[in-house]
Amino acid sequence: METVILSAAQMKAEALRLGFSACGIAPADTVDATNESSLRQWLATGKQAGMGYMQNHTEKRLDPRLLMEGTQSIISVALNYYPEQLLPKESYQLAWYAYGSDYHDVMRAKLTSLQAFILAQFPTSVSRIFCDTAPVLERYWAWRAGLGWVGKHTQLILPSAGSCFFLGEIFIDQPTDTYDIPLPARCGSCTQCVNACPTGAIESPYVLNAQRCLSYLTIEHRGDIPPAAGSKIGNKIYGCDECQQACPWNRFATPCQTPELHPSPTLLAMRKNDWHTLTVAQYKALFKNSAVKRAKYEGLLRNITTASSHAVANEVAE
Repeated sequence: METVILSAAQMKAEALRLGFSACGIAPADTVDATNESSLRQWLATGKQAGMGYMQNHTEKRLDPRLLMEGTQSIISVALNYYPEQLLPKESYQLAWYAYGSDYHDVMRAKLTSLQAFILAQFPTSVSRIFCDTAPVLERYWAWRAGLGWVGKHTQLILPSAGSCFFLGEIFIDQPTDTYDIPLPARCGSCTQCVNACPTGAIESPYVLNAQRCLSYLTIEHRGDIPPAAGSKIGNKIYGCDECQQACPWNRFATPCQTPELHPSPTLLAMRKNDWHTLTVAQYKALFKNSAVKRAKYEGLLRNITTASSHAVANEVAE
């Protein structure tokens, strides 16, 4: 196969034209020793909770060339989802990322367009797109590609932009003319995200225990929510943004400009009584093409019941 050199500047310009917030490129290589050790330790201590898939394909997570043979470059992109309009405080709350359409679909469409742009110029190249759909250490590669750094809440933080971003990648079997340099961490001595976690799931800076995380418990977890965590659920019925809301870098966040990620008028109009009487048909209509389907109807009702029961218990205690 004839060797071609991809223009990093052209790919980044096209990524921005497509609506991505940032784009960077890293050479494909094995994950560095520090991050490999952290991943293996995290898995060995069971902090992935019931997410058994995190234990699969560890070697591919640590070497992207095993996931797609011949990979030479990893193009990493970020898409802003910081909401322009928030759900009313008096209503139950969803994680910001779930306000609009399923991010997998939105990201996949934009990544496919970027991939097509590359293929139009280099038709002999081989590439694959990913968005939380394969054993890829997305935040690591976004860091390697110079998009930002991983904060103490384990989310990627973009300088002067915050942490409310979806990540995606294109693996390609060609080199680029330039590669980006990782950014140093800029969290300093700040621990506001650690202190803000309702359940203490951020056990120490950069270490998240999913067994205690409300995002995991209200989305991925099947079965009852443990009472200790349930008592801290507040009005959250899908996910949790407490650590992001506390992060000082998110004061730089700007509302997303992707219409598909905006909340629908129906969702914005929902009040607690509406959630308490939510039917299967209403659920399907409200969350058609939404990431909230991940929790399923039964899981969402469990979360609503948990939030409601603890709210009543707190009122009685007061």
